[in-house]
Amino acid sequence: MTSSLQLILLAALAWALWRLFRTFVIRSPLDNIPGPQRSSFWTGNIKDLFNRHGWNFHDTIAQQYGPVSKVYTAFGGQGLYVYDPKALNSIIVKDQYTYEEPTWVIKWGHMILGPTLFATLGEHHRKQRKMLNPVFSTAHMRHMTSIFYNVVHRLREAVSTKINDNSGEVNVIEWTCRTALELIGQGGLGYSFDPLVASSTNDFGVALKEFMPTSFSLHIWRTLTPYLTSYIPIAIRRQIIRWVPHKNAQKMRAISETLAAHSRGIYEQKMAALARGDDAVVHQIGEGKDVLSILIRANIYASEEDRLPEEEIIAQISGLVLAATDTTSNALARTLHLLSERQDVQDKVRAELVQASPDGEHIPYDQLVDLPYLDAVCRETLRLYPPVAFLGRETRNDIVMPLSEPVQGLDGRLVNEILVPKDTPIFISIWGCNRNPAIWGEDALEWKPERWLTPLPKALGEAHVPGIYANLMTFLGGGRACLGFKFSQLEMKVVLAVMLHSFRFHPSDKEIYWNLASVNYPSVGKESTKAEMPMKVEAIQV
Repeated sequence: MTSSLQLILLAALAWALWRLFRTFVIRSPLDNIPGPQRSSFWTGNIKDLFNRHGWNFHDTIAQQYGPVSKVYTAFGGQGLYVYDPKALNSIIVKDQYTYEEPTWVIKWGHMILGPTLFATLGEHHRKQRKMLNPVFSTAHMRHMTSIFYNVVHRLREAVSTKINDNSGEVNVIEWTCRTALELIGQGGLGYSFDPLVASSTNDFGVALKEFMPTSFSLHIWRTLTPYLTSYIPIAIRRQIIRWVPHKNAQKMRAISETLAAHSRGIYEQKMAALARGDDAVVHQIGEGKDVLSILIRANIYASEEDRLPEEEIIAQISGLVLAATDTTSNALARTLHLLSERQDVQDKVRAELVQASPDGEHIPYDQLVDLPYLDAVCRETLRLYPPVAFLGRETRNDIVMPLSEPVQGLDGRLVNEILVPKDTPIFISIWGCNRNPAIWGEDALEWKPERWLTPLPKALGEAHVPGIYANLMTFLGGGRACLGFKFSQLEMKVVLAVMLHSFRFHPSDKEIYWNLASVNYPSVGKESTKAEMPMKVEAIQV
């Protein structure tokens, strides 16, 4: 028995040492690709990439090394940082099943949220998307418009009360987060999370807001998830996590439990209403036309092979709400921040909105989505400041990565394509592609809504950026593109239409700093990790 155990331990040690030192023994095609020096052997560039103050590192990679560069991962491993359009087409469209989500992302998502859309791969993922696709159609968005206006009118009343119908300082990120949660609650789940009154708090909303920063701070631990989930039974893992003396690990556990409990409660309420009959559903918020009601009905009538089990429907609740809340609320906050700094642009948007609806109450869906200047402001904000700066992939097999332009290797020769070995981490730079001067022009780093009112650069069309929306990578593309990008766009435009008609937004005297995270977020100054964005808000007297 003792000798068998010793052999197992020796084999495990040998495997670990091989993983640790193989990069010094075996030559890799990536050895010749230029990139930044590693910060340390143990963590490579990981701490630079995932640092909340890491903007300069990401900009430096783009400016010094171009659209494809080498970065170091833990223990001497090598990865690629990519925003070359031709390479991106291969990664997220043509060869998307070779460039899969990293194993640790899937395992982490499954462990924290359950079998949601973000925690599945291959046929399992396609089956879930097939069930969810119809609920984000344009026809369904038209129905959502009136629901959205009802919510945003309550937001307007709450802010008016906050500033006593005059002027005052408002924490905008708090209100955009609460509003985004209520919008996905009513439009997505047929459920009200928040009455949008000043004194209201919501455990689900707090957990959602803390999810991304907390998860981002645990990046090193997240990468160990595959080993934990593969070799340690779930019952033991649940006990271990309760004993771990790590503040953010305990915080993540509490967030996971809160999301799971609320999601199950919402699902059970919806199923009870469906069991009582159509009248009960119609009298619910959303009148049975919300995303969850449609999904449950479709699932009931789906064929056996397409039907999703109950645990997957419940997991979609947490996943959809998480995806729809943080990204949209932070994109809205960023838009208002930019408009407060550019009063001329704010005035132009307001003038367009007043012309479309003098009373500011309701602009019909088809007219709202086609307002050119409002659309230009939204597109430009999502181009220059995507809520998610970069995403990860991992090669499942060796593959050749094509390039739009050759890169100069460390040996001085031009590299026209890169042989990427199996298990190579890939960092898709949404930030880099959306700001690439080679395709967006010399003014690519300027926030300039007017660029969308004139023909876009010829180079942009020729680049064939594989994003699902407006030649941007913001909502990704391919088989893992954001399902709810139309939902998000409608949310942004309804909020801006109502709030800009009623209020003028000015910068606060406090410094606003945007932190790099899984979803970028604002804080007061660089030292604070708390999501805050105070802004001076002035009521417009009609």
